[in-house]
Amino acid sequence: MAGDPDWRIRRTGPDEAIEGYCDRASVLPGETAGLHVSTTGDRFRVTAYRMGWYGGALARRVWRSAWTRGHDQGRGRVAGDTRTVRADWRRSMTVPTEGWPEGVYLLRLDSERGHQRYVPLVVRSATGAGRTVLVHATPTWQAYNRWGGYSLYYGEDGRYESRSLAVSFDRPYDATGMEKFLVHERPVVALAERLGLPLAYTTHGDLENGHDVLSGASAVIFLGHDEYWTPGVRQTVAGARDAGVNLAFLGANTCYRRVRLEDDGRTVVCYKTAVDLDPLVRRRPSLATTDFRAAPKADPESSLVGVYYDGYPVDAPFVVHEPDHWIFAGTGARRGDAFPHLVGVEYDRVNTDVPTPRPLQILAHSPVTCVGRPSFADAAYYTAPGGAGVFASGTMRWAETLMAGTRDLPRAHGIGARTRAFVTTATTNLLKGFAEGPAAGRMPAPDDNVRRTYRRRAAAQTSSESIATARNSSAR
Repeated sequence: MAGDPDWRIRRTGPDEAIEGYCDRASVLPGETAGLHVSTTGDRFRVTAYRMGWYGGALARRVWRSAWTRGHDQGRGRVAGDTRTVRADWRRSMTVPTEGWPEGVYLLRLDSERGHQRYVPLVVRSATGAGRTVLVHATPTWQAYNRWGGYSLYYGEDGRYESRSLAVSFDRPYDATGMEKFLVHERPVVALAERLGLPLAYTTHGDLENGHDVLSGASAVIFLGHDEYWTPGVRQTVAGARDAGVNLAFLGANTCYRRVRLEDDGRTVVCYKTAVDLDPLVRRRPSLATTDFRAAPKADPESSLVGVYYDGYPVDAPFVVHEPDHWIFAGTGARRGDAFPHLVGVEYDRVNTDVPTPRPLQILAHSPVTCVGRPSFADAAYYTAPGGAGVFASGTMRWAETLMAGTRDLPRAHGIGARTRAFVTTATTNLLKGFAEGPAAGRMPAPDDNVRRTYRRRAAAQTSSESIATARNSSAR
């Protein structure tokens, strides 16, 4: 089906020129979403683009509204002790999705003055049975969103101490409206659709709400930067793994922050280092919103992901350790081959001082230096007793490398065509292999090489050093 290269934003204009948000992060096909728009122009219109491959056009237009009268609805308000910004704008129109295929959409807002912004909307799948499920990291999108001057990282004055402790989906995204998706998720969506795999689409909010999209799925793919998880989502994903559903984590720092979704999923709560102020810290400590590895209910992410977040920032080559693994088939890589700049800006490593599934095979073992401290970034693979295969890339840049240096991701970190080809081939092997069902019954078992790999590594970290470094990154 033909695409439409006109989906790209050409001119954003001033922040207040045109912005918007949907009152739902996802809908089933045929459901509607309310769209709230503020603009300094007299009129605006909305065009819906489904993101995918489309012969390299990367998107297809599925709907366009009529020109609609616009209003400047203000800059929102900061509410309560949690310093939560909400726009509280009036609904401008209802977006229909009748006849829209499942997938991830960008609604492009156009003012009559030529200014543009994106608003995301996922048309979710009711079932993922027999399909590869792509999970969109909506709480992480919102955590980094600084619209209105506040995010879970910074306050209006730029300080960590004045950050929000809860952030709302009832506000636009900053900048173009969708950087986290465009950089860290879209490249995987495009490749998966290019391969013609049976796909399903969902969000963290849908998984938290109990939608049973993972039951019977072939694989679940976490697309890139997917840091903020609820305990409920983690339990659901672990249950899918234990039932034989393959998992892939194509980023780093995955499942690091424990959050709550409140207000019918419209608010992401995460107190982080101020967890003592969390109202649930004593009544329900398992829901206290801090790092999963931290007190009062420590539960490190490594027991699910296989690797353990180790630090920020780094920029280093990705060094192949097990070139004969099936994920690296056809890459031409040999042991010790290095792919410059692929490790960054955050990274994970295998750390057996914390819960780690075994047997586990380290596929890439890359020396890094993080804030003067030597360590390693590890890509790893393990299989679960239920038959699932689990892959973790160990680097934040894996997904964006699929497009790095091209027209759509010119910010390449120095990543070249050779590295892009390597990651594309490896990801293709992974997606195709996982789409066929439980990997343990079809693919070679992991050769547990953890002890061999780290046996003589004088620079290997202790658990306490790793935890201290990760905590020092809380204000990044």
